Amino acid sequence: MLFASKTDVGQVRSSNQDYVFAASESIGPLSNLFVIADGMGGHKAGEYASSKAVQHAVSTIETSALKEPVAVLDQAISSANSVIYEMAASDDSKRGMGTTFVAATICGQHLYVANVGDSRLYLVDHSGLCQVTRDHSLVEEMRRSGEMTRDEAMHNPNKNIITRAVGVEAEVHPDYFDLFLQPREQILMCTDGLTNMVPDEEILRIMNTEPEPEMRAERLLELANFNGGKDNISVIVIDPLVDAERM
Repeated sequence: MLFASKTDVGQVRSSNQDYVFAASESIGPLSNLFVIADGMGGHKAGEYASSKAVQHAVSTIETSALKEPVAVLDQAISSANSVIYEMAASDDSKRGMGTTFVAATICGQHLYVANVGDSRLYLVDHSGLCQVTRDHSLVEEMRRSGEMTRDEAMHNPNKNIITRAVGVEAEVHPDYFDLFLQPREQILMCTDGLTNMVPDEEILRIMNTEPEPEMRAERLLELANFNGGKDNISVIVIDPLVDAERM
């Protein structure tokens, strides 16, 4: 496995409310762990929500007695949700804070994914860019129900309104995905600071032309900033089966 993780404040924001965790070694019962979170709720509250949620989730996983990956991720997200929710309720300066949360772990050729909010995970190969996660956003729910087209959703001024986030309600309901990885598939995890700034075709071009994850991640950040960098930008690029492909 090869991977690279990067985060950048962008060209407009004064602080980075994104938080990234990436480890190819074991974290508790999981063989590896990759997480991206995008905080909301004001300058300091958004930073706190994303960093605290990820750090608490990682600590929960490290001490988990569970074995099944989805159960481990569910326990971690639920625990992080409780911590953020309780802090928001007890501290006026953090009231209303929350964070998106997308997590992935790879076991053999199985990819397990959890997501809340509109940060994304894609599978990428030379044939295209496939979004695995489903955005928990107002416009995406309208698109899925047929109330607007994909193009209308992309340009809707309310596209950043999310309908689920960690820490906003007493209970959180992530989506979970279990996929079988194919040879030469890549994984891309990112916040909307990338996808709102870089078209899918440009993301695909970079993912399929740069030879190493580090270079792909760097080029994606550079292009998002070149196109305006209107939000914080975070990416994790993973070649999950690279060792198997070289055998």
